Amino acid sequence: MFLLSFPGDLMEAVLTMRHISKSFFGVPADDDIDFDVRKGEIHALLGENGAGKTTLMNILYGIYEADGGEILWKGGRAEFRSPRDAIERGIGMVHQHFTLVGRLTVSENITLGLKSRGYPFTDRAYLDKKLEEISARYGLPIEPGKRISELSVGEQQRVEIMKLLYREAELLILDEPTAVLTPGETEEFFRVLRRLRSDGRSVIIITHRIPEVMEIADRVTVLRDGRKVCTEEIGNVTEEKLSSYMIGRQLRHIERQAAAAGGIGFSIRGLSMEEGGIPLISDLSLDIAEGEILGIAGVDGNGQKPLAEAIVGIRQYGSGTMSLRSASLDGMSVEERKRLGIGYISDDRHHDGLIMDMSLEENMLLRSDRSGFIRKGFIDFQKLRKETERTVERFAIKTHSVDMPVRLLSGGNQQKLILGREIYSGVHLVIAFQPTRGLDIGASESVRELLLSYRSQGCSVLLISADLEEIFSISDRIAVMHGGRIMGTVSNDGHADMTEIGLMMAGKEMNA
Repeated sequence: MFLLSFPGDLMEAVLTMRHISKSFFGVPADDDIDFDVRKGEIHALLGENGAGKTTLMNILYGIYEADGGEILWKGGRAEFRSPRDAIERGIGMVHQHFTLVGRLTVSENITLGLKSRGYPFTDRAYLDKKLEEISARYGLPIEPGKRISELSVGEQQRVEIMKLLYREAELLILDEPTAVLTPGETEEFFRVLRRLRSDGRSVIIITHRIPEVMEIADRVTVLRDGRKVCTEEIGNVTEEKLSSYMIGRQLRHIERQAAAAGGIGFSIRGLSMEEGGIPLISDLSLDIAEGEILGIAGVDGNGQKPLAEAIVGIRQYGSGTMSLRSASLDGMSVEERKRLGIGYISDDRHHDGLIMDMSLEENMLLRSDRSGFIRKGFIDFQKLRKETERTVERFAIKTHSVDMPVRLLSGGNQQKLILGREIYSGVHLVIAFQPTRGLDIGASESVRELLLSYRSQGCSVLLISADLEEIFSISDRIAVMHGGRIMGTVSNDGHADMTEIGLMMAGKEMNA
């Protein structure tokens, strides 16, 4: 009877959120938002970073308490004061940054915190059999006895979803689920979502990736600047319309002019690295000209991270040489290399890029060239603040204050802060490792334009990305990595052979 007070298609809603509002530091994150999900539906929650998507779902999941509004679950009013409340009612959430315990096995992580059969002497064989049944039903292959630390990111995501299914979640909230997946893993993941839908479960995908919304969602709700723009059946919208709803304008077409490359800006010869006797990089050589973007394509885990960290100086290399504008980098520390003009955008902003409990202003001090902020041995806080505020304005970082801890920023806004800190005048080599991972389309556009602008100023850019569209959009040449080696290099002149690149990504060596 309760649902009769709501009109039309809301009769079908398993979840209804009405007039939800939430502010941080006096600034609205969500402002009077209505949102509903039907049984057996995949509903995309689309918006730029900082639009209020994750905040809205954190309210539903009991992490935040709304300042106003109400939640109806299966037709009755509901208050979720903690994630435990939500799970007990059949709502589960997989966060963008997983919450697994690396030292425990898959099975132990899935049942962690539950009083399972045989408690306190858990019947692990019985539980593992039950997990294998769930795994087979939804196409989520796992090895119950394997430790989390031994799994790839895609495999860890499966474990997170299995945790929810084991707890019989009827509504699954997935925060940027494809951000850590390869194209092949994404296709497999979508097959899993379709199985969940056909089983009558509901799924909310928090995302900023419009093509994926068009492929997998039944309906889409768009948020912008903390307010709801629309909810549409997916058949009633186009990518262009969603882009306009999402960022309030049409995307600019990035024009990549022919490179006016100069001499060799950065060079590697014969680089080899190993860890525990296992080769990470094998006899790798490459050159990047001044004013050139070299894109490194390849499936994640084929030596890209060791390569980036060797260039920055985080990892030591067994053999080989490196030089930046003819100056040898061999034997230099991270700080020395950065002072020479190396800017590094890491693929893991939480572990490598930021100190989460420090403010935006304090994180700006982590820049390699801090000389501009130091006067007579003391920090010039006035200058530091002005530079931080300039970075916030230039990169459109959504924040109430530069004094706010960076952990309160959305993931995309955290990435923008790193970009603003690491890419500054005087940089000669930029290592951009997954620079747009977790960024919305508007922010990604800005990052690519920024990399092109530094290229035009004579900077050498090494772009490492699992996103082939990104590689093709701004690279002058494309090198493909597999198994820690360069399989080949092609010119991105509009005639690059995708079949050839695919073969190299699979391990077939071509002429460089």
